[in-house]
Amino acid sequence: MFEIVFLGTSASAPSVTRNVSATMVLARGNRFLIDCGEGTQRQLLKSELGFRKLDRILITHSHLDHILGLAGLASTFARWELHEALHIYGGRKTLQRVRRLLNIVIQEQNSPLNITYHTLKDGFVVYEDTSFRVTAFPVIHRGADAYGFVFEEHPKRRFLNERATALGVPFGPERGRLVAGESITLADGRVITPDDVLGPPEKGTKLVYVGDVDAVEPLVEIVRGADALVIEATYTEEEREMAAQHGHITAKQAAWLAREAGVRTLYLNHISRRYRGPEVEAEARTIFPEAYVVRDFDRVVVKRG
Repeated sequence: MFEIVFLGTSASAPSVTRNVSATMVLARGNRFLIDCGEGTQRQLLKSELGFRKLDRILITHSHLDHILGLAGLASTFARWELHEALHIYGGRKTLQRVRRLLNIVIQEQNSPLNITYHTLKDGFVVYEDTSFRVTAFPVIHRGADAYGFVFEEHPKRRFLNERATALGVPFGPERGRLVAGESITLADGRVITPDDVLGPPEKGTKLVYVGDVDAVEPLVEIVRGADALVIEATYTEEEREMAAQHGHITAKQAAWLAREAGVRTLYLNHISRRYRGPEVEAEARTIFPEAYVVRDFDRVVVKRG
């Protein structure tokens, strides 16, 4: 299970109701901030997420509406000594720009904040534990060094209680050991293996996050079978030519991707200030009914369908 908190859903510049790009993904006590547009730290406070345990920031690309908030956030961290270390993930060109931005802040404050920069490439593992993994994949966007991210739980094998009971496996730690992958020996000498009492592997929850993007066709296989897809919908079809000129997609294109990839739910953000939102959502739903335009501070829980 993953939880998404949308902190900024506007394209290019803030509007009265929407801030620029920033999204938090919560997973088993871990927090991942994706992009950090101007004003993100205020959005973190308004959302009541705060700064606690915020030490991993994933940047989709180097455009200013996705990174300018890093300066203020790093300054706050340094001044308040909130974190000893901060990990920032991005493409090579993106990190070059981020370094120039943050070096000014860190040098002027003579900060003890230790920032580690991680250069992304296709398949780069941002994080992994026994429950889930976060990986990066390249995205085409106006020649930028752009990336998207896949959050995916590891496959699980369901414990077959009736089968275990039939084999004489007692309730208690023995069953826990089998779930953990260990074999056990029963009182009568029989050896029970995990394969005896566990079902076939079942896919875990999959969340795909895409920032700004020129084309959706190359993403179909990456997105395939996702329980949730978060992607931009900067324009509607009436502005299809403008979308192409600026390296963005329309709501219809995002919906096409969701349909072709067999996605369960589509969340649209990075909305141009020319739209209120309902018209963008309506366009997407003509192709993919489970499409939603998100607003700042919306929270959604993503579970396996």
